[in-house]
Amino acid sequence: MVFTLHRYIFRELMKIFILAVVALSMMTSLASILQPIQEFGAAPIQVLHLVWYFFPVTLTFILPMAALFACSMVYGRFASDNELDACRASGVSLLTLVYPGLVLAIIVAMANLLLSFYVMPAFVQKAETSLKADAQQIIFRNIKRKGYYTLPPDKKVHIYADYADEENSILTGVIITELGEGRIGRIITAKTAKINFIIHDRFNEVEITAYDTHQMGFQGEGGFSTERLALSSEFGSLVADDIMFKKIDEMKNIQANPMLFYPVEKLARQAFGQLITEMLAEDITDAANKDPNAFYRIRCGEDSVRFRATNCKARTNPQMRDEKKIELTGDVVVIDGTRKPARTLKCKRATLHFEGDELAPTLTMELYNARWIQGGISALTQRHVIRGLILPSTILNKFKDDNVLNNINLASTVLKNEPSGKLQGIQAILKSKIQKTFIAITAEIHSRLVFGIGCVTMILIGIGLGIIKKEGHMLAAFGISSVPAAILVICMISGKNVAKNPGSSTMTGLILIWSGLAFLTVVTIVIYRKLLKN
Repeated sequence: MVFTLHRYIFRELMKIFILAVVALSMMTSLASILQPIQEFGAAPIQVLHLVWYFFPVTLTFILPMAALFACSMVYGRFASDNELDACRASGVSLLTLVYPGLVLAIIVAMANLLLSFYVMPAFVQKAETSLKADAQQIIFRNIKRKGYYTLPPDKKVHIYADYADEENSILTGVIITELGEGRIGRIITAKTAKINFIIHDRFNEVEITAYDTHQMGFQGEGGFSTERLALSSEFGSLVADDIMFKKIDEMKNIQANPMLFYPVEKLARQAFGQLITEMLAEDITDAANKDPNAFYRIRCGEDSVRFRATNCKARTNPQMRDEKKIELTGDVVVIDGTRKPARTLKCKRATLHFEGDELAPTLTMELYNARWIQGGISALTQRHVIRGLILPSTILNKFKDDNVLNNINLASTVLKNEPSGKLQGIQAILKSKIQKTFIAITAEIHSRLVFGIGCVTMILIGIGLGIIKKEGHMLAAFGISSVPAAILVICMISGKNVAKNPGSSTMTGLILIWSGLAFLTVVTIVIYRKLLKN
């Protein structure tokens, strides 16, 4: 008889539970993709993909609420129809009648833990992959709709265009602005520009080839015009670069190696890039001090470029973290061996800057208002660019291994002078980011555990209140039982924020996270103690 009774109650629970899940899923799934649609201008077919990819995210919260609703409704009706009293009069205890609801609560808790630790992060990463695969179309659709697009994640590159030809990946009437920590770094205008995407393992790179261009005032370098100008920028994560979207094994791997978390890796690359910039500047200066007339040699494939300068200094503006540039001033003489025959250029100012991957960079030399001499012919050039220069092996050989974080910590050892304020600033930001990442991982794991376990107590409270409020409105029990659920969520969110706050203890945040579950446990004990007494 008890088995038949359990099956009857469980069947009623599942009817309402499934209907509630379907209804809530339809509402929340559509709401969850509104921001991506508005921000990225997703195509209709991609909207359907996003609905599917974001479904596990919403399901994490839908399942406990649907189970809470089903249990409070079923047990409330069960009690109001006096079926509960009849069962207890037949010798069936209250706790025995609660078993079907408890089974549903445990199933929901296990599903919630599985979703939050494994399924939801995997689907968010699929959504990220889907958006990045359509990144070029996203850029063109936004330019068509708004006239401009800002490249994620740091929104430092703005692309404006009068017309966007999505089929041929060409923009017409183009203005590109680059921001450097709150101010405009440079402005580039072009008649046309072609957009191309370069796929990397951890991020994508946007390559913009501008034609008939003019660049205006970049950090005092003055303006210049050229027929063709290539520039690239990182197209970062649109969704997934957050600890809250990581699987449990990914979080553990990040704890073992912070470089696996892209925001940390990006800062480490900036720090390492600035470090080798200052190392190269010191190496050039040391060579000039030994023999002012000697030329410093940098390879470019099978050829080489030789140069000397009166002064050599790495740029160390702390507001320009992405800038990795060396200034050559005074009497600058460059022998460009990439030209056949070699061309000698003389100017008062030139720069060496790093391009591409900071861990394996190439160098580009730019000479401003240089006079060149080749085969007895002399002329003045507004801007001369030499690309594809290879970093001297003597620089990287100073490091014992390929561990980037360890190499960054060796800055004061490998540099003869004190590391610049810019490098020290990036190191401090990197150290803080790693600490915050570790704290975020700890808080995220605890909050997921608390919410998963809390599903059981939350649903048990709904069952108890459904029985207690049998004389009232059927939705009253659900409404009241939602209050402890809200307290659990508030404690989780508050605890995570407190744990991440530099001015507070991480342990305080974790205690606050678990206090929500403790509160629900106490409420559950009080409710069932009252029911058992009656």
